[in-house]
Amino acid sequence: MGFFDRFSAKKSTSAPVPANGSDATHAALAAAASSSPPAPAPAAGSVKALLETAREKLTAKDLPAAVALYEEVLAGSAGDRPDVLVAISGDLGSHGHVMEIIELVAPRYDAERHGPATGLNLLQAYLAVRNPDAAQHVLDILFGLQRPELEQRLYGFSNAIAEMIASPHAAPPPGVVGGAAVGADAPRVALVSISKPIWFYGLEAMAAQLLPPKESRLRRIAFAQLALPNYPEIAAAMKKPEDELGRLSRALPLWLAEAFYFSPSYDPVAAVAVMNPPDGAPAHLMIFGAEWTTENLRQLVDTSEGALDFIVTGALRANAGDYEVLLRVWEVKTYRERKTFTARWTPATADEALGKLHADVRAYLEWSPASAAFAYVPPAKPRAWLDTLGASLGLFLAEKNVLPLAAISPCADVLAHATQHAAAGEAASFAFLTTRARIARVGATVAGSGEATLARSPLVNEAKKILG
Repeated sequence: MGFFDRFSAKKSTSAPVPANGSDATHAALAAAASSSPPAPAPAAGSVKALLETAREKLTAKDLPAAVALYEEVLAGSAGDRPDVLVAISGDLGSHGHVMEIIELVAPRYDAERHGPATGLNLLQAYLAVRNPDAAQHVLDILFGLQRPELEQRLYGFSNAIAEMIASPHAAPPPGVVGGAAVGADAPRVALVSISKPIWFYGLEAMAAQLLPPKESRLRRIAFAQLALPNYPEIAAAMKKPEDELGRLSRALPLWLAEAFYFSPSYDPVAAVAVMNPPDGAPAHLMIFGAEWTTENLRQLVDTSEGALDFIVTGALRANAGDYEVLLRVWEVKTYRERKTFTARWTPATADEALGKLHADVRAYLEWSPASAAFAYVPPAKPRAWLDTLGASLGLFLAEKNVLPLAAISPCADVLAHATQHAAAGEAASFAFLTTRARIARVGATVAGSGEATLARSPLVNEAKKILG
């Protein structure tokens, strides 16, 4: 489950509007569960229909009716089925009703009988309402299942609990995937969907020349911001300008989405998150301390504009100069993990390892190049390109008033990096030109000429005329 403060355009919010117009909203908690007496056990074969009807009631914001239906299901023999408990807890969580998960599911949950999925939902519910003792109890039970595939995820939750214990009056821990907000003064997490290459924004007049034609039947794929398991002091880190790992956690999905935009059969989007603290405090970039779960994927699918066919999630780790990234490809139709990719590198081997990772993902998903005046070419130095993309994203969000300048990398450093790599190719030149233009638009003053050697190309020349 994981709430993302509900990535949904169906509820009102004070969070900033993402760049592509989709919304990411705060999940307001609703009224307590109905006090009606337990209903008779449902007839055979009706459980699925009751759950679907309850989900419709949640969508229609009729929580009491949904709870009454859930109580009807739970009163019968189906109430002890693992699939029923995970469906109820997942639907309640995806609609922001945290307390109802605790009231309906917690008394019935048995880890050996019901498995880890419902336990993960319950664990995050306790974290959302800031009950570290109950969350710790559920975490201990889940560790007791001795499931190796859950270990890293559980350690992420362990870190979130530790931060909550250390700072009992702080905002809900962002290390919980989404950290559902509780109350009007809780932080809100806004999802920002980037649907085109980040360096393209500002060059819309050249869309016909830069963006490729698409086939009629497109495969829709979302690349999610990577989690940073075991990241130290997440709450404190998010209040500072982004660091290398945070930038990479957003730049890697941007890079993959960029490549798949230039394939005729794909319609990609990169999903990154911004946290909006209460009381009008400045927004800052989000850090996820635990990987996205299948319930997070369901939430993303349910609130996306159009269906999704694939979602790519993952995690990034660093230790003493050694880096490791894990990517998971999920097929949305079955919510099953279809493929994993890993890459390890040091600063000396980063370009080779990242280039191979990118190529492996493209090959598995049958990427093919598109025909357009601008020909997409994977960068020869991907590590530097990731810094370019991450810095471009920060400036883009500042330009849109989603983030203050203090939350992103210093403009002087961003411009210096873009200048250094501007001649690496057409895309690098576009990135320099849009970066320079954004710095001017946000009102930042950067010493120096702001000139760079650009790739020799009629498209680059035209972009220079447009942006100045």
